[in-house]
Amino acid sequence: MAMSQTEIETMIREAFPDARVEVKDLAGDGNHYAATVVTPAFKGKTRVRQHQLVYEALKGRMGGELHALALTTSES
Repeated sequence: MAMSQTEIETMIREAFPDARVEVKDLAGDGNHYAATVVTPAFKGKTRVRQHQLVYEALKGRMGGELHALALTTSES
């Protein structure tokens, strides 16, 4: 079963409560999303580590329930 846009956003916000989070369904199919996450928690972290932290927030669902997620991350 695919994840909903709201579920993805909620999980990211739980991990990064001070973040600006925007999630978009790219194809309208509930399987291909893009997320922008901007948070001070990313300060001093590489882009790779920022993405890893977002994937960790999704609790192992990336690649399973969540098929594709294009990420844009930065510190605020």
